[in-house]
Amino acid sequence: MKQAISFITLGVADLVRSRAFYQALGWQESSASQEGIAFFQAGSVAFALFQRDALAEDANVQSAGSGFAGFTLAHNVESEAAVLALLDEAVAAGATLVRPADKVFWGGFRGYFADPDGFLWEACYNPFVALDADGFIRL
Repeated sequence: MKQAISFITLGVADLVRSRAFYQALGWQESSASQEGIAFFQAGSVAFALFQRDALAEDANVQSAGSGFAGFTLAHNVESEAAVLALLDEAVAAGATLVRPADKVFWGGFRGYFADPDGFLWEACYNPFVALDADGFIRL
């Protein structure tokens, strides 16, 4: 298998609410979006929002369940100040602050917010990983 991720799709409870949340963060919805699915270009990855029940049905699994999903999404930025600004922006857009920003033992700086469906996002500054001119991580 090629080492690549093409899409990250979140199964959301209310597509209208989730669309509005990500748009409030300044994300531009793609013209490929349709009434039942929202697409956003996120660097080299496509990010999608789809009704939770419909996504579970598509994967042939049950949609019931809550709590920690076993993964987080991360948005790396260029400075500690940018972490604070990102967390403020997310909360202003309707996110819940889960962990205020603080220094990490390994030298970074991070905080967490949850989107309207509880998906965890890490806002992170990592002084050991450079961002390219477009703000993307290159390992």
